[in-house]
Amino acid sequence: MSQPRIRVAAYVLRHRAARPELLVFDHVGLPEAGTQVPAGGVEPGESFAEAALREVAEETGLRTATVARTLAVEDKPHPETGQPRRTTFLLLRAPADAPDAWRHHVAGADTDAGLTFACRFLPLPLARPLADDQDAWLGRVDPRLATVPGGGR
Repeated sequence: MSQPRIRVAAYVLRHRAARPELLVFDHVGLPEAGTQVPAGGVEPGESFAEAALREVAEETGLRTATVARTLAVEDKPHPETGQPRRTTFLLLRAPADAPDAWRHHVAGADTDAGLTFACRFLPLPLARPLADDQDAWLGRVDPRLATVPGGGR
């Protein structure tokens, strides 16, 4: 069996009013990709915290997030290729004055380069699960933040 691809996924929370909000994005022009949180591979020599901050900046342009803690480690094959992967989910905090919604064009040489993501903060708990069940560990932040069961996709 091959070694799993080592990845991170970032739950970036912003606190406003009564409910915390989660940073998510959609691929512009590719609705079948679904709503996601920032996630991606860990580069050689990079810590999980550094990788999470880099992925958030690359995929959303947000550079003011801070890492709070690790929430979970999930071993789950890639939904399309079946290749093994191990994802460490981290909780990050965004400032309350972060924008509500924006579009981010991904630059650089990464596999996402050239894509545009529609980013926004959604109130928690989510009404529907995220793509690839990326929301599965929100209950580790606070059980009241777990995605509403049976919300459908």
